[in-house]
Amino acid sequence: MAREEHEYVDLGLPSGTLWATCNVGANSPEEYGDYFAWGETEPKEIYHYQSGNYKWCNGTGNTNGITKYVGNTGSRDGKTELDPEDDAAYVNWGQSWRIPTKAQLEELLEQCTWTWTSQNGVEGYSVSGPSGAEIFLPAAGYRWRETLWIGSYGLYWSRTIDSHCPYYVYNLYFISDRLFLQGNWRFEGLPVRPVRVSQN
Repeated sequence: MAREEHEYVDLGLPSGTLWATCNVGANSPEEYGDYFAWGETEPKEIYHYQSGNYKWCNGTGNTNGITKYVGNTGSRDGKTELDPEDDAAYVNWGQSWRIPTKAQLEELLEQCTWTWTSQNGVEGYSVSGPSGAEIFLPAAGYRWRETLWIGSYGLYWSRTIDSHCPYYVYNLYFISDRLFLQGNWRFEGLPVRPVRVSQN
């Protein structure tokens, strides 16, 4: 199992969720880190659904092509959230870590103060919680096919599929003047900001 020594902060959220201070694959808060297709645990050169490129797809970019995490549609496996072995945070950082749920991202949006800023020359949001502690989420963009798309926007995976259309997964999307959750193709490469699992 991967090492456990990663920093986190208590933002003072009602759920008690503890947020990591940097992305998986990063060594500082402003580094982008690695990009992962949803349900995969290693970065790669190409992000697509064709020719066996995506682990949980048989080569077609629709619900019928998805082979795992299809909720109550398609083959109806009933899975709406990642198993630990398919979670990039768990596999790369250890058993104390997970990709956040949709609900945890919603709480981050609703309970924190978001301020667009720059940290060491990298644009992104400073996210300050009720406790006064904060994290920085860099505008790290995303990867599709062979291209890294970087601009003044950020996308971060949740671990929760869109139950109405399971080849979409909920993710946090932001630009300098807008923040919301959306469904994103699971085949794209997005960064991961982990949350820490309670040890109580």
